[in-house]
Amino acid sequence: MTETAAQMQTRPTGDSESRSPAGVLILGGAHGALAIARSLGRRNIPVAMVSDDFTLVRLSRFIGRHFPWQGPAAPNAADWLVDLAAKHDLRDWLLVPGGDAEVRLIAEHRAQLRSAFRVLSCDWNELQTVCDKHLLGERATKVGIATPRRYQVSSEAAAASLDLQFPVVLKPAVRETRNAFTQAKAWRADSREEFVARYRDAVTEVGSDQVVVQEMIVGGGEAQFSYVALWQDGRPLASMTAQRTRQYPIDFSYTSTFVEVVERPEVKAAAETLLASIGYEGLAEVEFKYDARDGAYKVLDVNPRTWTWIGLGEAAGVDFAWLMVCASAGRAIPACHIDPEQKWIYAVRDAVAAFRMVARGDLSLKAYIASLRRPFVWAAFAIDDPLPGLLELPLTVFRVLTKRLPASLRKTSAPVKSAVRGAAL
Repeated sequence: MTETAAQMQTRPTGDSESRSPAGVLILGGAHGALAIARSLGRRNIPVAMVSDDFTLVRLSRFIGRHFPWQGPAAPNAADWLVDLAAKHDLRDWLLVPGGDAEVRLIAEHRAQLRSAFRVLSCDWNELQTVCDKHLLGERATKVGIATPRRYQVSSEAAAASLDLQFPVVLKPAVRETRNAFTQAKAWRADSREEFVARYRDAVTEVGSDQVVVQEMIVGGGEAQFSYVALWQDGRPLASMTAQRTRQYPIDFSYTSTFVEVVERPEVKAAAETLLASIGYEGLAEVEFKYDARDGAYKVLDVNPRTWTWIGLGEAAGVDFAWLMVCASAGRAIPACHIDPEQKWIYAVRDAVAAFRMVARGDLSLKAYIASLRRPFVWAAFAIDDPLPGLLELPLTVFRVLTKRLPASLRKTSAPVKSAVRGAAL
């Protein structure tokens, strides 16, 4: 990987009074938050977490403190964070969002939160133009970036009569709440009947104004790419491109399972044009899919937060967590040299994804085994922080099994769930 592809730039140190944040407070998140905690914890930087749900991150030995709260959508959530900083000596800590709702909270209350924390974020008025998929398509088109074809559907009647070319994909415009539609990330429809039924279900979950309908771009992991970066003052401080080779579920994922460092200058150029158009600041993952029909990389999503496989950056030579600390302190950004051989694997789900691909002929067993040759970094397991990785499989199996139980039996499992959560506090 060349230095150009890495897009490493040096930021002036600033005045002599600049200093590192006292610690880092992560709001929510899962594997990406875990990778950040480990990276900074290994550098002896204190890390704390705020979450409204059980997460493996809380099992990490690098999480010094955990604070439960009612969530980023709760009334006066920003006031609660400012009070937390005062009560628990967290003033001047770097605030890092781990989820979409946390991103919006920080962006909407950026000025208030900066009175207590270090914050790397855009104003919400600009940020929502790339977070909301309705607005993302408009913004991308405005700055000359290819997007999937979009269909305007405002009602079930329109869904039943609109001229569509199947298959199509239904997506939530934003993913700030948890429901069947937002957790799935996308629903495919191959016929009019299926589309109308899917549209009706989506509207029930999020409302008609929050349903995005797009053409489906055919292709698997060979067509899925991401640009990841840290930006400040409207320019990139460090960046990397990667291929999301496998995912789970294999057609429309809610998580990548196998990611590899690759060089894609077209993806980098498109992503930077898009982010520069809003004066971007903070972490970003911009997702693209290659459309073999016209040879274009089409933007699908912008994630202005930690992404699941952010740990790949540290392994490959671009430690985004540490670079955030440097940027928030006004320090020079260290030179980074990317290792193009590095891979990231979410082993539990990747095994399922790979064998499903093998079963339907999309992947050979030989190719799957070859892909597991080191070097790679695990999503959850680390030698110096083993507990999250060791407990991930049994907890995943427990959740899957309890979801499939009859409602009456799921109630009896509640005390067990509470005990699991309590052990993680």
